[in-house]
Amino acid sequence: MTDTLAFLFPGQGSQQVGMLADYVAEPVVADTLAEASDVLRLDLLSLFQNGPADKLNQTAITQPALLVASVALWRLWASRTSVRPKFLAGHSLGEYSALVCAGSIAFADAVSLVNKRGLYMQEAVAAGEGAMAAVLGLDDQVVLEACKAVAEGQVVEAANFNAPGQVVIAGHVAAVELAVERAKAEGARKAILLPVSVPSHCALMKPAAQKLADELTALSVSVPSIPVLHNVSADVRADEEGIRQHLVAQLYSPVRWVETITTLVESQVTHFVECGPGKVLAGLNKRIARRIAVTPVASLSAMDSLLVMLEKGNNQE
Repeated sequence: MTDTLAFLFPGQGSQQVGMLADYVAEPVVADTLAEASDVLRLDLLSLFQNGPADKLNQTAITQPALLVASVALWRLWASRTSVRPKFLAGHSLGEYSALVCAGSIAFADAVSLVNKRGLYMQEAVAAGEGAMAAVLGLDDQVVLEACKAVAEGQVVEAANFNAPGQVVIAGHVAAVELAVERAKAEGARKAILLPVSVPSHCALMKPAAQKLADELTALSVSVPSIPVLHNVSADVRADEEGIRQHLVAQLYSPVRWVETITTLVESQVTHFVECGPGKVLAGLNKRIARRIAVTPVASLSAMDSLLVMLEKGNNQE
C-alpha cells in the first residue's frame, strides 16, 4: 500500500553552513539558488557553502535562505517522481515554503517577502529588549500560567508548542527571565534562554505584522494545489484572504506544531518527509507521533533511499 505523505518544512534554527552540499550539483537546485540570488542580490551558493555563519544567521538572510533550500529540494523531488504528498505544513518560516511548493505564492515573491519579514521582525524590537526561552518538562497550561504570573505589564507568552512538554516562550527580556525562574520552581526539567535576537510569535511582533500585512495586500496569493496547514490554527485555509490573515497573525501568535502534527495523523498520514536542511522537525515529531515514520531529506542519499522505498511500495500494490 502506498504511504500517505505529508511534507514538513523547517523554520529558523535549521540553517547551517554547508547545507545542501549534496545537492548543489543538481541543475534544478542550482537554478533555484541562482533565481533567488538574483532577487536578493546575494550569492546564495557561496553563502550556503562557505558562510560566514554570522551572516547566514542574520534573520533577514536566514529566512529566505531556508525557504530557498526547502523549495530547491521540493523542485528536485518533483522532477524525479510523480509521488506527491497529501498535505504540506511548515514550522514558522517553513509555512511560506509550504505555500510556495503548493503554488499559492510565487517563488520570487516569497523570497522577497520573507527577506522583508526578517527585516521587519528585527526592527520591531530593539536589540537587547527581547528574548526567547525553551521550557522542558511542564504541561502547556503550567507554562502559560507561569508567564501570566510574572508578566506585570510586560510581554511574555508561549511562542511555540513544539512537542509534549516542550514550549518556547518569548517577550521582554526581564519577563522571560522571570518566567524561566518560575518554570524552574514549578518543576521544569530545563528552562533556558535561547541565543536569538528576535522574540518571535509574541505581541512584540505586532508592528512587524502590520508592515507584513501591507506587503501581503499587494501580493498575489492563490488557493494551494495541495492543502497547507497553518501554524495559527493547525488547519487548512482554502481562501486567499484567509491565507493572508493567517500569515499576518502568525507573527504574533504561537506555532501550534503539536496540534498540526496531530491533525495530520488524524488525516491518515502514514509518513512524514522533512523537506529542508537538518532534522529538527524529525526530532520533534518523534515526541508527538512516534509511530509515524519521519524521513529528513537533507542529504541526497536520504532522498534516493526514500524514492526507492516508495517505488517498491507502489509496485507491490
